[in-house]
Amino acid sequence: MRYQFQSEYGNIPFRPKLFTDAIKTLIAVNLGLWALSTLGENQFDLSVVFGLSPGTVWPKIWQPITYMFIHGGFMHVAINMFVLWMFGSEMETIWGRKEFLKYYFLTGIGSGLVWLLVNMGNPSTILIGASGAVYGVLLAYGLMFPNRTVLLYFIIPVKVKWLVILLGAIAFLSSMTVTSNISHLAHLSGMVIGYVYLKYAREWKGLSVQFRRRVVNIKSQVEERKEQRRIMLKQEMNQILDKMNESGYTGLSDYEKDRLQEISRHLAEEEKKD
Repeated sequence: MRYQFQSEYGNIPFRPKLFTDAIKTLIAVNLGLWALSTLGENQFDLSVVFGLSPGTVWPKIWQPITYMFIHGGFMHVAINMFVLWMFGSEMETIWGRKEFLKYYFLTGIGSGLVWLLVNMGNPSTILIGASGAVYGVLLAYGLMFPNRTVLLYFIIPVKVKWLVILLGAIAFLSSMTVTSNISHLAHLSGMVIGYVYLKYAREWKGLSVQFRRRVVNIKSQVEERKEQRRIMLKQEMNQILDKMNESGYTGLSDYEKDRLQEISRHLAEEEKKD
């Protein structure tokens, strides 16, 4: 049985690429900001400015993006970046840098906004970390390669599909019952947004392609009509000019004289537009 998103390579052993362009950049930025925050922890707190908080998101409108690059400690950033590298490298290889980054920020920003809406009544709380986007990447990998095997805790072999289901279930149940410093709601939201995007992205792209084709067809039809009218006007003008060559300008009727000037003026205006 093949899954909807399953790659034809879904059963081969898991071997992540060393570093792809987007993954390398994301890891470097996240580690760099963690190092900066650690070195200056006594002078400033980056989470206050760049973390996502209901109480400060306005006017700090950059927070839904920047919160993904701020982490609460070394283990927080290390685990997120390891999982991002482990599963994201191959997704970037398959999708390409642009599509991968679009998906990464879509799930990251989307999960942050969901968390923000739920926590609007608690203005002092702050969300930090790339977990929402990372869970979205993990979900995409599970859909693409459901039967690949990874080592849970580097010991227990488990298929990716079961790992995704397990983490999704934990995030769902924890978001309903557990109160802690870990935002399970953001984890779950990243997965749900990722799934919805991957499920309907092709349909959205298909509609977009159809719309663009329709626009192109309409433009082509308009140009075709213009060209047909231009040909008819030239034919009419040539008939009048042929008569003028035979009998002179005085041999033309008043209508033909006016018509000759009108057609000449119209064709000249069309040439200027072109």
